[in-house]
Amino acid sequence: MCAVEKYSFENITVIPFCTSGSSGIGQSAVSLESQAGSGNWLAGERFGGSISEDNLKSWINEIK
Repeated sequence: MCAVEKYSFENITVIPFCTSGSSGIGQSAVSLESQAGSGNWLAGERFGGSISEDNLKSWINEIK
């Protein structure tokens, strides 16, 4: 795990995402937000390990 508390996320929106073959993203965004202490943390998304680059780009474009 990265030490998010070492960085300032002031005036930054963070949307965590990950790939996994089994487990979900759970409360990761909530936990990271708590540790970071700054920034606008959104819920994020978990994708299967076989997500295509096109599908990932499509998701990114949807949240812009």
